[in-house]
Amino acid sequence: MTLFSGLWPVARKEMIHLARDRGTVFFALVLPLIQLMLFGFALDLNVRRIKTIVLDPAPSQRSRELLQRLVNSDVFAITGSVASPEELYEAIRNGTAAVAIRFPHDYATRLIEGRGATVQILVDGSDSTVAGTAVNGFNAVILVENQRLAASNGVRAVIEARPAVLYNPASRAPNFFIPGLLAILVQIMVILLVALSVVRERERGTLEQLTMTPVQPLGVMLGKMIPYLGLGMLEVAVILPVMGLVFQVPVHGELWVLIVLTLPMLVAVAGLGLLISAKAQSQAEAFQLAMGTMLPSIFLSGYIFPIGNMPAPFQLISRILPTTYYIDITRGVILRGAAFHDLWKDGAILMLMAAVLVVLAARRFQRQLS
Repeated sequence: MTLFSGLWPVARKEMIHLARDRGTVFFALVLPLIQLMLFGFALDLNVRRIKTIVLDPAPSQRSRELLQRLVNSDVFAITGSVASPEELYEAIRNGTAAVAIRFPHDYATRLIEGRGATVQILVDGSDSTVAGTAVNGFNAVILVENQRLAASNGVRAVIEARPAVLYNPASRAPNFFIPGLLAILVQIMVILLVALSVVRERERGTLEQLTMTPVQPLGVMLGKMIPYLGLGMLEVAVILPVMGLVFQVPVHGELWVLIVLTLPMLVAVAGLGLLISAKAQSQAEAFQLAMGTMLPSIFLSGYIFPIGNMPAPFQLISRILPTTYYIDITRGVILRGAAFHDLWKDGAILMLMAAVLVVLAARRFQRQLS
């Protein structure tokens, strides 16, 4: 008997077992290829067409020309205008726009007289990548515009750019990453625990015993979810103090808004975990499926890469991810101090997702038991 006795028979047995286990082969070969193609086409570090609003008290040909040059740079996309500074700040706080351009009331007059004019750009600093691109793009357009005006009438530096980064003026990385990371961690924990819990009961045979009791599938699903919803809330309660004390990221909004809007997020991801458990045949497969939701939630949710940069089909994918809306909620409350009326639409979408996922999981569970 040699040191490697039995190597080939055992290896042959494992290869036969692997060939019969289509799920493992799929996760090992097909799923990474799908994700490579998906993220390869969807992700782009170049920020373009940032949602921009304008406050121009006295619209003129000069201001329209400057706005057109900003649009032509492909960095800005003018989505609307406002009538007051209060509306300007409100649009950035509620996420309607990431950039605001503010002209003085005498912009055209000052340029005609050669006295120079100041144009202010307000940028949402909760996304440091977008903020840096917006400020640099704006300064570049103003520089070219000044050169053009100087060449035409001999006056130098007639337009002064005045950038202001709101909510994260120092462009601190933790302010950008930590609120989004909160959403990612909550999702992974709840999906994983819910999926493994149901599959573990199925493997032990205790799940089938529920058919002998007077319970309804929807009641079973909600009953399985409630403990993990409480655990998710506890995780949020633990992360928030650490976020403030260790990473120096304060919560600028009201905590009750974040807590109320966290509940539909937890129900939605728990429903996704139940759907995964209905599909998986083993705990290993449930773990693989649960972790398979992690990369789309990181790369397609706006956590790192702006959704507006993605091709239209991938933007649609991002809109069906619960994490997309919860990241907007966490950054809105924590960084921008957004109120409930600013974020209720995200909460409503999460509630709709939660209802659909839980009902689908209950129907799948009912079919399995029957």
